[in-house]
Amino acid sequence: MPEIIYEDNHLIIAVKPPNQLTQGDETGDLALLDELKGYIKEKYNKPGEVFLGLVHRLDRPVGGLVAFARTSKAASRLSEQLRSHAMHRDYLAVCENGDSMPDSGTLHHWLLKDEASGNVRAVKAGTSGAQEAKLHFTVLARKSGTALVHVVLETGRKHQIRVQMLASGHPLVYDMRYGHGEPGKNIALWGAMLTLSHPTQKQPMTFLSSPRGDAFAPYADTIDRFLSGKGDTH
Repeated sequence: MPEIIYEDNHLIIAVKPPNQLTQGDETGDLALLDELKGYIKEKYNKPGEVFLGLVHRLDRPVGGLVAFARTSKAASRLSEQLRSHAMHRDYLAVCENGDSMPDSGTLHHWLLKDEASGNVRAVKAGTSGAQEAKLHFTVLARKSGTALVHVVLETGRKHQIRVQMLASGHPLVYDMRYGHGEPGKNIALWGAMLTLSHPTQKQPMTFLSSPRGDAFAPYADTIDRFLSGKGDTH
């Protein structure tokens, strides 16, 4: 059963667990999109193929909030919000080398994907095929050489937060691909806040999800205080 925190005739907001695909790929593993389609088909006894529009994705190891559109009109409007930066996706992360991390800042890099490996790396500006990437961060707390960080994306590139934090000397805790992962430990990155306008009713909506995983546990009180100032947590 998928974890759904909001649902109406136009919109579903769900929490993707770490290590589940947002959308299906060649692995054939069950993706959240397909799981939600099955849920809708069963709940509403819908015949045939169920429409569900994927508005944005989370990397497979990353947990957190994902928006889905139940109609093509909603999909179009939500996608436009994403393109125009009217939809905001905020993340919480735990970074290594937290003692040396500035209290806040902006990271600006050019990122290039290696098509063979799927890895992304920071390269010099002007490199052929590279995409500009920018994010803003604020340190919320520091413990035991790590830092709990609130991240706001200005661009939405593949693996952006993970690669930009690595390039700045502060890789994410338990990042198997770009840091020092440990088997059985979830990456310390979570889609914790999603703000959008309802696709038909137009009113602003904010959804919250508290991060899960060993890296976030020492920061539980700070996370609760941070999210309580944003609205009701789900």
